[in-house]
Amino acid sequence: MRRYVSRITDWSMPFASWAYCEAAPKTYASCCAKTIEDPLKDKDKRNPVSDMLIDGFGRMHTYLRISLTERCNLRCHYCMPAEGVELTPPPQLLSHHEILRLANLFVTSGVDKIRLTGGEPTLRKDIQDICLSLSALKGLKTLAITTNGITLARKLPMLKQCGVTSLNISLDTLVPAKFEFLTRRKGHQRVMDSINAAIDFGYNPVKVNCVVMRGFNDDEMCDFVNLTRDKPINIRFIEFMPFDGNVWNVKKLVPYSEMLDTVSKQFPSLKKLHDHPTETAKNFKIDGYMGTVSFITSMTEHFCAGCNRLRLLADGNFKVCLFGPSEVKRKKASHAGMFEISKTANRPMIHIGG
Repeated sequence: MRRYVSRITDWSMPFASWAYCEAAPKTYASCCAKTIEDPLKDKDKRNPVSDMLIDGFGRMHTYLRISLTERCNLRCHYCMPAEGVELTPPPQLLSHHEILRLANLFVTSGVDKIRLTGGEPTLRKDIQDICLSLSALKGLKTLAITTNGITLARKLPMLKQCGVTSLNISLDTLVPAKFEFLTRRKGHQRVMDSINAAIDFGYNPVKVNCVVMRGFNDDEMCDFVNLTRDKPINIRFIEFMPFDGNVWNVKKLVPYSEMLDTVSKQFPSLKKLHDHPTETAKNFKIDGYMGTVSFITSMTEHFCAGCNRLRLLADGNFKVCLFGPSEVKRKKASHAGMFEISKTANRPMIHIGG
């Protein structure tokens, strides 16, 4: 752990030194069946936000995303280069105890939401133990997972019991053949089964992430919206973003304005909802529909002013912006424009974890 923690010492030396001094974490039950009924109850009061989590523009970083692994059971074009990526050797990835110790430091400093990402986080063999440990942290209000849904349905009963309170499931097409082309793998029905299982287990909303790409799935947007008619689904249309190896091209980008126009023409009762200042999505509701529709506009209308996110990568590296490596105190007011980002070296998405 000392090697990993040293990578964020420039962010705050006192913060890193706490990690050295903190007592070893206690051992948690290996079976989530032993967890308390609701690991996150009685946590309405979060810990005070430390100055170390506040940047030069007054943004309080209370949301930590932790990548559990660089491995994935899909090979999506926009996430992984066609030639693949060199994965970090397992011994150099953060262990369960290292994740817990770092997460505890963040939570005691004011973080109240943690999202587990990857790669594909459900591939981590000890994910249930990690969730149980994290959900027990005093001051944590939300424990979320972003997953591709391939193995989620069978793991969901235990994950819910271990304290997972929120789910984002990635699905970019409703056509099985297109799914196989995009992901270079089969599994469309398994993702659909996971979405339905999440609904059955009471997750509300079940967030479905859809990266919209011109000429591939932009003709399916209204079909996705129809999923929200009778189910508590939040469809989240995401602008295509550039990362190393994903061959980003502005011609593939469908801007927010165009996506909104497409949906509103088909669903004229689409109405804007009030968004929290830290919200990354622009949220909408259709009259009579159970679910909601959102747009994540990273490229054309950035939401940097309210950004409260931090990212701990699976290899122990640290990012305060999806598109930049700056430490908290040196975080910029906003990221560069889309064309500058496309020319800037960055890790492949599979390494970052979203």
